[in-house]
Amino acid sequence: MKKRSRKHALIAMLSVVAVLTAACSGSNPAATAPKGEEGKKEAPVTLNIFSNFSIAQPPSPDNPVTKEFEKRTNTKLNITWVSDTVFNDKLNVLLASGDLPDAIKLPDTTVPQFLTMVKQGAFWDLTPYLKDYKNLMDSPKSMWENSKINGKNYVVPIVRPLEGGTTFFIRKDWLDKLGLKMPTTLDELYQVMKVFKEKEPDGKKGTYGYTMRTNDQIEFIYTGAANKWKVKDGGLIDITLEPAMRESLLYKKKLFDEQLIPPDYSVMKNDDWVDMASSGKVGVTTETIEAMWRWTYDQWKRDPKVNWEPIVSLSGPGTGPFQQQNSGFIGVTAIPKSVPEAKMRKILALLDYGASEEGSTLSQYGIEGVHYKKEDGFFITNEQAVKDNLGTGSFGKLFMKHDPYMYAFAPGMPKEIFEKNKKIIDAKAKISTPIPVIGLVSETNNKLGADYTKKINDMKTQVTMGKVGIDAWDKLVADLKADANYQKIIQEMNTAYKERLAAK
Repeated sequence: MKKRSRKHALIAMLSVVAVLTAACSGSNPAATAPKGEEGKKEAPVTLNIFSNFSIAQPPSPDNPVTKEFEKRTNTKLNITWVSDTVFNDKLNVLLASGDLPDAIKLPDTTVPQFLTMVKQGAFWDLTPYLKDYKNLMDSPKSMWENSKINGKNYVVPIVRPLEGGTTFFIRKDWLDKLGLKMPTTLDELYQVMKVFKEKEPDGKKGTYGYTMRTNDQIEFIYTGAANKWKVKDGGLIDITLEPAMRESLLYKKKLFDEQLIPPDYSVMKNDDWVDMASSGKVGVTTETIEAMWRWTYDQWKRDPKVNWEPIVSLSGPGTGPFQQQNSGFIGVTAIPKSVPEAKMRKILALLDYGASEEGSTLSQYGIEGVHYKKEDGFFITNEQAVKDNLGTGSFGKLFMKHDPYMYAFAPGMPKEIFEKNKKIIDAKAKISTPIPVIGLVSETNNKLGADYTKKINDMKTQVTMGKVGIDAWDKLVADLKADANYQKIIQEMNTAYKERLAAK
């Protein structure tokens, strides 16, 4: 706000101007300077935000980084943090209630209830406004294109690197102890798992090879696909129906039959997998690079010899080295149309600040002198950064600048490990396979897809655990090929894919 003249007659006039200026700049239009006080800035704008977190505990309301964000953006942030394990359920309840906060985090733009509400005009079309927020616009163009709905931006994607996401990790200290080499194929990985179980290198009875966390990675390696859909001959094919999927299930069944994986893996939660890996009962798991560091850091307090090493890639039968590419964002933020335009702009300004160098540093590393010091361009974080729950698993779910090596770092990490992780990410980037269907929608899938997914996943589990034979899987595939609605999903996805290609 401009400095006021000392002439008493102008005070009232300039107060009105200040209110108008605040409205135009995206601040709370109701925020005015207290009467009779000069040079005092407008009141902070209260923003109610619904977001997820993926660490042990979310930041508390009095977290120093929360307070610093409020100070630097002139806001009061009421953030409802919801654990990833229940986030989708809570989100659906929230959307159905109609009682919406000022900003809502979503996993992506394909949430059926959200799409319905967009059609009903319940969320802001942000397309005309985004050009005013430079830091947001500095994110990769592909991210913005993949998050459009009918050619318009109803959301702000929360940027993430394309490389360095979920990957296989192995106990390198176990490999060294047993004289084994780093596996490069799924067959070699199987052989290593067998030795881990037989030799029990951590001295614990009941050692397993693999936690089975995100075990669909095995299916992706067999099929050479980054998710359920794969590009072939200019169109999309569903890998569920491919022979390679059948082979991947037989591989997983072999792991189960030979007790190389936990017998109750199908009902285990993420915390169970982490506990199993961090307690020395298993030698292979999957995780993102930065998340693996977070609980390895804790495991080192009990056993400093532990060395979880990321596997750059694995090859399947008849396929080359495979690594899945990420979507480029970790979720999206939408703003309900019930939010006034001035506050909507304030939210965009907050997200824009979070995408700046300064805001992203605050989100990921915290406050200099409190959470980190900088030496030779490297952020050396301390125990306080860990205690205050900083990083990509909390504040980074909302505020982040595009950084190709973001997944290489986590609070408390030494520089040498950060540099090693960067090399791993560079190696993955040379071979990674992109996800071709980000943001594509099939109306039939929105209506029926969840039922099909459950039926398919249940059958995969039953085959893996030997409750049914592989012939049951063959019958399911034959049924899906003859199912008109399932084939309609494939057709609609192909139509959406080709429309996107034509628009480029």
